[in-house]
Amino acid sequence: MWWFQQGLSVLPVALVVWSAASFVFSYITAIVLHHVDPLVPYISDTGTIPPERCLFGIMLNISAFLGMATMYVRYKQVHALNPEKSRIIKLNKIGLTLGLMSCFGLCIIANFQKCILYYVHVVGACLTFGVGAIYMLVQTVLSYLMQPEVHSKDIFWIRLTVLLWCCSSIVSMFVSSVVLYSGLYGTNLVQKLHWDPQEK
Repeated sequence: MWWFQQGLSVLPVALVVWSAASFVFSYITAIVLHHVDPLVPYISDTGTIPPERCLFGIMLNISAFLGMATMYVRYKQVHALNPEKSRIIKLNKIGLTLGLMSCFGLCIIANFQKCILYYVHVVGACLTFGVGAIYMLVQTVLSYLMQPEVHSKDIFWIRLTVLLWCCSSIVSMFVSSVVLYSGLYGTNLVQKLHWDPQEK
């Protein structure tokens, strides 16, 4: 039997595959319909104009549901493996709350497009990426506390590596956004979907 067919391990696999497909399908649709430029568009731009907006929204809502299910299973798993350790139980509850908040942020991103309600879209992004990174931090700490009885050191190091990668991506995204919207590259950039080669 394949490893992802055992128990509920199909949930995180489905979450990753479905989420990647939601970005790829909306990107392909936006490119084919000439709604965005093909070279590295802003992800939110590929989900701005119908029909890709509809596809982007429904697929991200399903990703949010899969994320909630995955985080709940992780919560129950940690709880079952550590029924009497109060520190781990408390961190586990905090982790579940943070994870559900992050999934709610993904629903906001899916349903409030960047070009229509920019600040609501940014709040959703902060919930998804910012709170999601804190969720990853909590899970990394849990993995550290649960070794060697439940987790090996390898699981801790893998989670720590993914957390550091995520944090560096968030910093890169933040710095790029600040530079882009600093005013050096024109005004009304939130609405802009196509770039002219003569522009900065």
